[in-house]
Amino acid sequence: MSICPICNGLREVYLICTQCGQQMLDSGRLMDFYDDYSPYMDIDLMKMEDGYMDTNSGQKCPHLYTCPNCQKDDVIFIKE
Repeated sequence: MSICPICNGLREVYLICTQCGQQMLDSGRLMDFYDDYSPYMDIDLMKMEDGYMDTNSGQKCPHLYTCPNCQKDDVIFIKE
């Protein structure tokens, strides 16, 4: 089992919004937004049902980044 450096506070990623040029904020793991119980489910199990083909086998953690200025959302895959 690998760990996500963003989820565990080992690294930060700074992204610039392609629409307005402001710094985007990490809103957390994408799968935490699926329903009320998603944050409490097993991460590897959620990766098998997140709709992305290689998040589990490719050891990628999908994070949602949001622009506080224009509200644009991007999903960024972080290598675990």
